[in-house]
Amino acid sequence: MRIVTLAEPDDFDGWRDAARCLLAESVPPDEVIWQVGDFGGDLFAAEAEPQGPAIASGFSVSRAFLDLARSVVPHLDPERFALLYDLLTRMRVQPKLIEDRANSLVRRLDHLAAQVRRDIHKMRAFLRFREMPNRDGGGDGTRFIAWFEPEHHIVRANAAFFVNRFASMRWSILTPDLSIHWDGATLSEGPGAQKGDAPDGDPVEDVWKTYYASIFNPARVKIGAMLKEMPKKYWKNMPETALVPGLIAAAQARESGMIETARASVGGNIQVAWKALRDEAAGCTRCPLYRDATQTVFGEGPVDAALMFVGEQPGDQEDLAGKPFVGPAGQMFDRALTEAGVDRASVYVTNAVKHFKFEQRGKRRVHSKPGAGEIEACRWWIDQERALVKPRVTVALGATAARSLFGKVMTIGRERGRALELPDQGGEAWITVHPSYLLRLPDEAAKEEEFARFVEDLKMAGERAS
Repeated sequence: MRIVTLAEPDDFDGWRDAARCLLAESVPPDEVIWQVGDFGGDLFAAEAEPQGPAIASGFSVSRAFLDLARSVVPHLDPERFALLYDLLTRMRVQPKLIEDRANSLVRRLDHLAAQVRRDIHKMRAFLRFREMPNRDGGGDGTRFIAWFEPEHHIVRANAAFFVNRFASMRWSILTPDLSIHWDGATLSEGPGAQKGDAPDGDPVEDVWKTYYASIFNPARVKIGAMLKEMPKKYWKNMPETALVPGLIAAAQARESGMIETARASVGGNIQVAWKALRDEAAGCTRCPLYRDATQTVFGEGPVDAALMFVGEQPGDQEDLAGKPFVGPAGQMFDRALTEAGVDRASVYVTNAVKHFKFEQRGKRRVHSKPGAGEIEACRWWIDQERALVKPRVTVALGATAARSLFGKVMTIGRERGRALELPDQGGEAWITVHPSYLLRLPDEAAKEEEFARFVEDLKMAGERAS
């Protein structure tokens, strides 16, 4: 049995040198014990002694493996060194094993690397420096201190980033296991610290909090996504997060207040409230779709309509026109409404997703189905439209619309043709196909048959709403 003792928990160079020696001697992975520091060890075990950059004859590893190893080594998992050496020995026989993402060992190491990269990103995003007088009186008398609690051994891996980003500052980053210090010219290390060693705040924080509160936009708040990207465990070290709970609690009230104010200002005129909501939606950035779309395509129709139709998303022509259901699917929809005896001018028509999602193929923009995150991001707008219009019956045109209205995946074949109750006590709902489905049917006989079913669905919804 061989024992390899590494100097530090993130000692990539030490692990690489030891792995080279072990590999050159063809030592199996199960005969190596990896440890950090002096743990005493087995009295009967032999210490592995690195002998320079020796490698197995004729064997070299890819850059991809070295990059993976550099990312995995800082992880907290005590098996990380053994797992990397195991993969290294397997790659002597299967040089391209690292490319096999179905392999359980490769998947596990990829997962460890991803967690380290995420931790590195979190440190860069959420570390906050605070100003304090320099105790040694040197320089300009100012030094900046930050406290951070990483999940993995990433402080050294992140040091260059902070040196480059704050090269002109004199700063220290304190963590429980390791501290790093920059004096403007030299980076040095020190022992771990305690949170009390870092200052609680400085005068600049009051200015930053005021600014942060002023730019907090409730229309852009996605609480689930925010908590995923900025977990609460980081809040205690960030001055602005002291404001977040109150801002979140007030966000919904501010959004609803926008509508209620519009109602009250004209004695209950919901048309003005609807216009205010549409104008607010025009600047929506809740999901990335706004970046490529021409504009927000909001709903249209009487704001006191008894019947509301919810489609999937605007298409190419809708994106350019800024109106829902004006393209080929819209023409099919209008034809079906006419045959069903429903006046389109009397119904409210909108979409589950307000921006056009597409793939660029040459000069053409080809429709791409919205994802769950995009549907969820737009649910607030649908909810507000329904709260204003208060339709007696809401019809979901297709699976995306159904998922938006019910908050879960709905099967059209199973739910079609029967009245359903919306989960938020929003009244009666019906589910049918999207008119674009009819356009895609290749067989003319099948298309006519499905069109007749679609007309019956619309006719039934119209009768229920009247």
